[in-house]
Amino acid sequence: MELKPRQLEILEAAGAILYEEGVGGLTTKNLAKRVGFTESALYRHYASKEEILAALLQYLYTSMAERLPPIAAMTEVAPDERLRRLFESQLEYLAERPYFLVAIFSDGLLKFSPTIKEAMMRIISMMRNAVLRIIQDGQKNKAFVDHIPAEELTHILMGSFRLLMLQWRIEDFKFDVKTAENQHIENLISLISKR
Repeated sequence: MELKPRQLEILEAAGAILYEEGVGGLTTKNLAKRVGFTESALYRHYASKEEILAALLQYLYTSMAERLPPIAAMTEVAPDERLRRLFESQLEYLAERPYFLVAIFSDGLLKFSPTIKEAMMRIISMMRNAVLRIIQDGQKNKAFVDHIPAEELTHILMGSFRLLMLQWRIEDFKFDVKTAENQHIENLISLISKR
């Protein structure tokens, strides 16, 4: 996703507003004020709030597309280590940009429009495909249990990660999520490993 500097500035400001005030606080008036534009100048870059939110989610998707598939494809690296790297990469990215969690966990945003819902589904699919590939490789190499289908293990891992992210969001990002996630992923890997 190629963004002009002003578009990126707008998206980062939109993210800051989401983080501080939630989806309800993200108005074109608030956003224009935050970036020092008039509302009409803001509309030269994005036609609507929906377009801004869709661009923000596309920005997350693009980052994930650059980071996650290459980790999943590292067949020379053991599957358990690839899972660690994958979740660590996603966690580090979200820890630096917690506003994405505000957006992702906002029921109001899911109801906002079909475009937003589709953008969120693409994000979920990106993560799912990366995790699934690693699980399938691990089962093929006899590193992971195979009595549970790879798709189901993928749901378990992603659901568990999502729950931790939701807890972190609900607690206003106040606990050390990196330490919690490291222990969490180790426990999950031990549950699915054949060793």
